[in-house]
Amino acid sequence: MEESYDRIRIIARARSEFPSKFGIPRQSGLVPSLRTRIVFEPEYRNAEALRGIGEFSHLWLIWGFSEVQQEGWSPTVRPPRLGGNRRMGVFATRSPFRPNPIGLSCVELIEADLNPKNPTLLVGGADLMDGTPIFDIKPYLLTTDCHPEATKGFTQEHEDYQLDVEIPEQIVKKLPAEKVTKLREVLSQDPRPAYHHDESRVYGFPFDGYEVKFSVTERKAIVQSIRKM
Repeated sequence: MEESYDRIRIIARARSEFPSKFGIPRQSGLVPSLRTRIVFEPEYRNAEALRGIGEFSHLWLIWGFSEVQQEGWSPTVRPPRLGGNRRMGVFATRSPFRPNPIGLSCVELIEADLNPKNPTLLVGGADLMDGTPIFDIKPYLLTTDCHPEATKGFTQEHEDYQLDVEIPEQIVKKLPAEKVTKLREVLSQDPRPAYHHDESRVYGFPFDGYEVKFSVTERKAIVQSIRKM
């Protein structure tokens, strides 16, 4: 008898500081200062479904790569951190280009608002675009989910890679202090495609209500301009 999984439901949407894919950290936990609000769909706005969730410090979010448009799938992909020119098996990566475009993120639970009419969760360190569909939420269990002995595979090659970040003082003055901190952390992760090395190129992306433009020179991200959108 063939099994059917066509009953997967979108239970919530992520409301984050990233209206587009560019700039989003490649994995959860890389930028702990980011804040994302999990807003439940009308059918699932039931505070009883969240009873006890505040007792946990971290959660697993199971979500969909809603911006991935593809037909079929490939058994190998090019991980960005490997420069886009080395192939690895799709199941050995976290690439969005999978048979089922499903993502998994471990996030910190900052606040559980159990408003009976509109319960929400505020989480830290998510790697989600604004509007990302959430399929499920599960507690992170320290005793079973944490494995300090785990090996890191090919990801260890670039584990410590970060950019220094330079934001001119006149630009810093335009932003609240907490946004400056978040922006520094986002840029330090180098949001560019890994195969881009043109130091004359200026990149731009929307972030938390601002349009940010930056360039990269000798492993330093330099903010060129920022304007409110």
